[in-house]
Amino acid sequence: MHIRKLITGLGLAGLLLLGGCSNNKKSDSGQSVKHVGVLQVVQHPSLDKAYEGFKKGLKEEGYVEGKNLKIDYQNAQNSQDNLKSMSEKLVNEKSDLILGIATPAAQSVANATQDIPTVVTAVTDLKAAKLVNSDAKPGRNVTGTTDMVSIDKQTKLLLSIVPKAKTIGVMYNAGEANSKIQVDLAIKALKKAGVKVLVKTANTTNDVQQVTETLAGKVQGIYVPTDNTFASASSIIGKVVKEKKIPLVAGSTDQVKTGGLASIGIDYEKLGEQTGKMAAKILAGKAKPASIPVEKANELKLVVNHKMAKALGIDPKTIKAPK
Repeated sequence: MHIRKLITGLGLAGLLLLGGCSNNKKSDSGQSVKHVGVLQVVQHPSLDKAYEGFKKGLKEEGYVEGKNLKIDYQNAQNSQDNLKSMSEKLVNEKSDLILGIATPAAQSVANATQDIPTVVTAVTDLKAAKLVNSDAKPGRNVTGTTDMVSIDKQTKLLLSIVPKAKTIGVMYNAGEANSKIQVDLAIKALKKAGVKVLVKTANTTNDVQQVTETLAGKVQGIYVPTDNTFASASSIIGKVVKEKKIPLVAGSTDQVKTGGLASIGIDYEKLGEQTGKMAAKILAGKAKPASIPVEKANELKLVVNHKMAKALGIDPKTIKAPK
């Protein structure tokens, strides 16, 4: 009799303990709460804006953090070990949806789960990154937005600024697949235009300054794609190119504000907002990632750093978007 009561009591205690460990799916007001995990590869303006835009997009569709939405934000600070452990954490928490910001984070999440709905943003090529079967028909648990822009227009912009250039420099982290795709396109476009191309790589932000200084002494202009390593060190790059009087066109408009001269690029906050609205459809049960086509930025814009232009002796009004 006493043993039976003891067993029953232990069973109830165990159930209560398990209940305490599970995700709370109801708010204080009784609303259903969606749990969204976020993994960002590293902190820099473009990716930070993509995250803020993502939350804005969700809010516009009725998902408000603190009311019916709980977000677990993780930043890997460019560490592969962190990416793996943080991805596993978000999966083990049984998130209703996971957001991967930038290619390394997106791939890490995709490797961690083939079941939890996943959206990604700031990824150059989702198919090349093996995240989807195709942009039109993802076919898996992943969809999202690409930040691929016209590399042809960006290289033409640079050459219009330095029309007499004989050699153009290109800098990137060879370990970032998204950067390699852009650099290959840039090299092809520049060579087609009849200029020589000098390529330098850096694996960490610690190497960026030396690479920039070396390259700046041998070229008449520099192109940097939307590379996370170089974007994280954009202020360092800016000091070097200003001192060396070398025009730099960046893949990201945000990098222009701190280290470049100009760019034709996207607004990462708006791109994140698009992604948030895609996520809202999934959370509402209106669609699944497999059937939501990959989206690209709705608009591109020319951004010119006027202070940098004047420091380089260039009239900012002469910098125009190529047709």
